[in-house]
Amino acid sequence: MDYKNFETQAVRIAASSSNQREHSAPIYLSSSFVFDSAEQARQMFADEIEGNIYSRYANPNTSDLIEKVCAAEGTESGVTTASGMAAMFGSMASLLRQGDHVLASRSLFGSTHQLLTRVFPKWGISHTYGDISEIDQWERLVQPNTKMLFIETPSNPGLEIIDLEYIAKFANAHNLVLVVDNCFATPYLQQPAKWGAHIVTHSATKFIDGQGRVLGGLILGKKELIDEVQFFMRHTGPSLSPFNAWILAKSMETLAVRMDRHCESALKISQYFEGNKEVEVVKYPFLTSHPQYHLAKKQMKHGGGIITLTLKGGLSRAKKFIDQLQMISVTANLGDSRSIVTHPASTTHSKLTEEEREKVGILNGLVRLSVGLEHVDDIILDIERALEKSKS
Repeated sequence: MDYKNFETQAVRIAASSSNQREHSAPIYLSSSFVFDSAEQARQMFADEIEGNIYSRYANPNTSDLIEKVCAAEGTESGVTTASGMAAMFGSMASLLRQGDHVLASRSLFGSTHQLLTRVFPKWGISHTYGDISEIDQWERLVQPNTKMLFIETPSNPGLEIIDLEYIAKFANAHNLVLVVDNCFATPYLQQPAKWGAHIVTHSATKFIDGQGRVLGGLILGKKELIDEVQFFMRHTGPSLSPFNAWILAKSMETLAVRMDRHCESALKISQYFEGNKEVEVVKYPFLTSHPQYHLAKKQMKHGGGIITLTLKGGLSRAKKFIDQLQMISVTANLGDSRSIVTHPASTTHSKLTEEEREKVGILNGLVRLSVGLEHVDDIILDIERALEKSKS
């Protein structure tokens, strides 16, 4: 049956039941699978017929997850990975070779920045950063050996928005593979492939899991590209465990419900604190004050579950504020059922120089708030109390 709505797809797309007639998908904790004959084994290894061989290649649980997420994103194929960063690395390493050049948005997650600046140069792969505010000038950044365009939208943690329709046309005009990290938006809020992205990546650890339990990553996209990614991933081994895949597939069933709540609360919180005398800037994609508000409304269903607050008083104030929070967790994750605060300049993006951080709006007073599923009034109360107590 062809399900038209995200919520129904996420719940009803599932692997066929076994002969045990289970209603909920079982966990296939098996490292390998049995062949009916030597000839069947040969055919599977030769890709002449489909079937499970070894869980580093595929497993019923990882296949179930991929089917759900590909339907949500509108992509042809995909692979699972052991973590979000395995997905970021694999999406680039599998499609690039020595001498290639990557054009990337400057606003990237700290570990992705490390890949481009410290890992890939060892293999002769170079990069250039483009500022999102000057995206109309990226033409001059394309080099004869540029093969890939890598972006995040919304960006982590600056919440900058890139026009997916424009950037997809730009990539096609220059014959570049467009890779979009869609972690902050999730497949429920935004589908980059529908705007023309060739590859979409996720840290499924975040909102897709939604409860801070497991690590996981996803690389989704056009089949001919995913075939190359799959070959690389199968033979380098960053495999997602069947248990984690099962958790993530079950979590997809509630993603829409959870994201609706995350987004509703995030908008209320951002509106509540905008104009607060202790906060210099509140940034949230669906605030009308956001520089790319109209663009966010164009390509996102809701504004997401992340807010940034730039506090008056810089680093000292940010630390005091975090220490005064009583309910909100202080941890490096996001997208959890529990609200989380992070100070990016001293943690997730600490490997960037201060100048590099300032270029993407990561100031010392900025804190990133991942809005959880608690009652919105309780989240507001905790923030308000911490702002008051951190004044002096």
